[in-house]
Amino acid sequence: MWGIIGTWAMAEEGIKKAGHFLSNHGSAMDACEVCVREVEKNPAFTSVGYGGLPNEKGRVSLDAAAMDGNTLQIGSVMGVEDFKHPSAIAKDLLNYRFNNVLVGKGAKIHGLKMNLKEENLLTEASKEAWLNHVHAVEQGLSPYDGHDTVCTVAVDVNQAMAAMTSTSGLFFKAEGRVGDAPLPGSGFYVDSEIGGAAATGLGEDIMKGILSYEIVRLMSDGLNPQDACERAVTNLHEKLTRKNKKAGDLSVIAMNHKVEFGAATNIDTFPFVVATDQHLMRGKAHFRASKHSQEIVCTKLL
Repeated sequence: MWGIIGTWAMAEEGIKKAGHFLSNHGSAMDACEVCVREVEKNPAFTSVGYGGLPNEKGRVSLDAAAMDGNTLQIGSVMGVEDFKHPSAIAKDLLNYRFNNVLVGKGAKIHGLKMNLKEENLLTEASKEAWLNHVHAVEQGLSPYDGHDTVCTVAVDVNQAMAAMTSTSGLFFKAEGRVGDAPLPGSGFYVDSEIGGAAATGLGEDIMKGILSYEIVRLMSDGLNPQDACERAVTNLHEKLTRKNKKAGDLSVIAMNHKVEFGAATNIDTFPFVVATDQHLMRGKAHFRASKHSQEIVCTKLL
């Protein structure tokens, strides 16, 4: 029995490859990396890796993280430039007792020690998008638009679990800004004895609810992944709306050690992809604002 779930339609090819890997007794952690790398290397996905949307200075600055559900070991990098696969650095940091979270120059030094290839991550398309955005901001429009993170949670045939995230963060973000994606508890959390969860959306609001840890906590209390996702998102959405009169985008995925999965959102439609030893599916979570309820629709691909 194995399974893997990933955020957004951009994860589909990675989930397919990771599913094949898991079906051949691959590890949950390696499966997560298989999925995430597929997104990081594709310039068509402008919120992750190569071709990611730049910060306010026009530079592609990446965040990524990995977590081992057996040991609770965490690897995390923030503000990484010039490496297409920041997830590889985050995963390598799992091997160390100390210095598991590295920022900027420190993360780059570690990547060089790993013999990772430095390369320009700014494509012509992402540069053009940045220039157009600079002009739009000059005309008085909001500077921030776009913040989709690739997240994945997996369980392998040995019932080991893992989670991984990777993102270029908020489009036009301030230099040095960090969102939820590389922060344990907020952007991701996994415990092989319970399950795992990951979040995508507006990091500044996701962090206010430690959203991924909250979902795992709810699963530890006996909720299935779907109910845990729905309750966590609804509670945070309502609290933020009550306190601040609005809530940013909150979308989550979860999978437990039984390979049951769930997803929830406070936006109109949130796509996700799931592969298990039983099926491959595209899913969509829909938020019904009038009822503060979720509708999950899944379509089997295989």
